[in-house]
Amino acid sequence: MQRFVDRAVTIAGREYRYVVYVTPAVGSVNGSMPLVVFLHGSGECGRDNAKQVTVGLAPAILLRPEAWPCVVIFPQKPTRESQWEDHEDAVLAMVEAARKEFAIDEARISLTGLSQGGHGSWEIGVRHPELWAAVAPICGYGDAALIARRWKGTPVWAFHGLKDNVVPWSKTGDVVAALNAAGHGVSFTTYADLDHNSWDRTYRESGLAAWLLAQRQR
Repeated sequence: MQRFVDRAVTIAGREYRYVVYVTPAVGSVNGSMPLVVFLHGSGECGRDNAKQVTVGLAPAILLRPEAWPCVVIFPQKPTRESQWEDHEDAVLAMVEAARKEFAIDEARISLTGLSQGGHGSWEIGVRHPELWAAVAPICGYGDAALIARRWKGTPVWAFHGLKDNVVPWSKTGDVVAALNAAGHGVSFTTYADLDHNSWDRTYRESGLAAWLLAQRQR
């Protein structure tokens, strides 16, 4: 069975192509599987439906597929200028399509992303607390006060490199501090030696896979 498959949804007359990773465990494990949504960064925008699986989570899965016994959606954002929340309806439609195509555990749907996708994880995460079991933004950014005011308690594990000169680590730190001050108990991992690319270490070495897949919607 092919593990990375092409799919598309149409929203308001616009086609959004995306890739779905289907774990080998789908054919061997009884019961439903977790679903992870991965939001890429600005460098992977476009319409080729390919660049978004060259950076971040997909390479980590290829290195250790046994660590990711789940289904993963890889949307592609069409333009750098737009933000992920501008394409929120398409992301949600992809989740719904995966629910219909695969045996998805409704209580174990999580969201993660890097850079622009880290921002998208904060934004789409806060807008749909009923959907996500967990959110894991990497080197992202967002309106700290607004996110803290609207957050409904979804578990968060955030990551950032302290030498990041593209998105300063304080962009994540400010959101985490605001959430913790509001009593949400957010986890935050920083890397003293890393710049903007904190995603390779996060997806490959942090234990994030096991954490994400263990979370359940409350």
